[in-house]
Amino acid sequence: MTADTILASLHLSTPEIILAVGGLVLLMIGVFSGERSGTIVTGLAVALLIISGLWLVLATGEGEAYGGAFVSDAFGKFMKVLALIGSVTAMVMTVGHDRSEQLDRFEFPVLIVLSTLGMLLMISANSLLSLYLALELQSLALYVLAAINRDSLRSTEAGLKYFVLGALSSGLLLYGMSLVYGFTGHIGFAEIAAALTSEGRSLGLVFGLVFILAGIAFKISAVPFHMWTPDVYEGAPTPVTAYFSGAPKVAAMAMLVRIVIDAFQPVVADWQQVVVFIAIASMLLGAFGAIGQRNIKRMMAYSSIGHMGYALVGLASGSMAGVRGVVLYMLVYMVMTLGAFACILAMRRKEGGYVENIDDLAGASATNPFMATAMTAMMFSLAGIPPLGGFFAKYFVFMAAIEAQLYALAIIGVLASVVGAYYYLRVVKVMWFDNATGEFARTPGELKLVFGLAGLFVVGYVLIGGPLGSAAEAAARTFF
Repeated sequence: MTADTILASLHLSTPEIILAVGGLVLLMIGVFSGERSGTIVTGLAVALLIISGLWLVLATGEGEAYGGAFVSDAFGKFMKVLALIGSVTAMVMTVGHDRSEQLDRFEFPVLIVLSTLGMLLMISANSLLSLYLALELQSLALYVLAAINRDSLRSTEAGLKYFVLGALSSGLLLYGMSLVYGFTGHIGFAEIAAALTSEGRSLGLVFGLVFILAGIAFKISAVPFHMWTPDVYEGAPTPVTAYFSGAPKVAAMAMLVRIVIDAFQPVVADWQQVVVFIAIASMLLGAFGAIGQRNIKRMMAYSSIGHMGYALVGLASGSMAGVRGVVLYMLVYMVMTLGAFACILAMRRKEGGYVENIDDLAGASATNPFMATAMTAMMFSLAGIPPLGGFFAKYFVFMAAIEAQLYALAIIGVLASVVGAYYYLRVVKVMWFDNATGEFARTPGELKLVFGLAGLFVVGYVLIGGPLGSAAEAAARTFF
């Protein structure tokens, strides 16, 4: 590589460099300032993420960097902006919670910055090697975040489960990558696609593809690699769970879209079967698994599994309309989920202590009407009830499946949505029609801001859906 190509590569990856250098600086500030530096480091981390996002939008061009291992394009920019928004929002939501739960540690924002750096690199990964390195950077930070409350047995158990199963998924992913490299002789996505086009596929390559899809399915908590999700969602501190449910899912889904559409487009018939199976299994398990849940965090875990299945419906089509549907779905899903978790974080009793059972929301419409109204909007939107944002998200992925003649997949998706509506509506029923069992403490302003904006987004999506759809279409056109 010449000096010019190195400078061009550095320019394309400046947002990631900002996070990498900034994360190390924040770590030093925290180490030398002591335990009381948590608030300062959190504020600086939020500013760092915002600066990285602004640079990404305003000053980053398009092209390949580092010998083709890193790519900057419209799809990557769109998904990176979503991931950064998710990280900033999750960090803002933690401020009051950290202080009250003695989790005001500087390590928390530093770990979020480093995991976000991993997400941005995942989204821009253009080879199997850079993809794996980015994925592990993100995952190692997330393992620590899950167990960050060292005084909680549940949190420690959640971190350990996530780490053990994550190591298994990494092994599957690496084995699949080694098979793909062995049968194509390449690790770059474009080179793999060219080799498949000229030489055709072999049985060994299909096995490698299946292992890669299995490893990535773990990261998006899709069936049958979902088993960690309910336990980790319930055991991890609620701010960490809120973070897990948003930005990491966006990054992992973006990574999956890039690898199947970019590298394995010539064998679409092979990976399409796997994606269809994972989508159907995730939608059905998410719909039926959540029905018996009483803990709202476990219910949201099964909800997350189901929604990843709906997003995969769009990907299964393998078309531009399908990728556009996936991009829009992840946008709406992230807003809905972060809004719902902001409401869950507001479930704190006046006498002290957070509550997590759905029944504890009884009478919230009388004691906390603003939060109850926002939560109702989130639940209706997650259920896909028109004319809220969740309805349009599902509409676009189902239409993409129908255009690809995947009629059975679309029908199963609609039926799973009907079943899933039951447990979302149960939350609404408890808030509005059950008698109050207690009063919640005053909701912090940052949580009101998050669930208020999320509620406005899902209710007013019909007004802003046009520009967002155009941006999603421009992102999808990257691959076609």
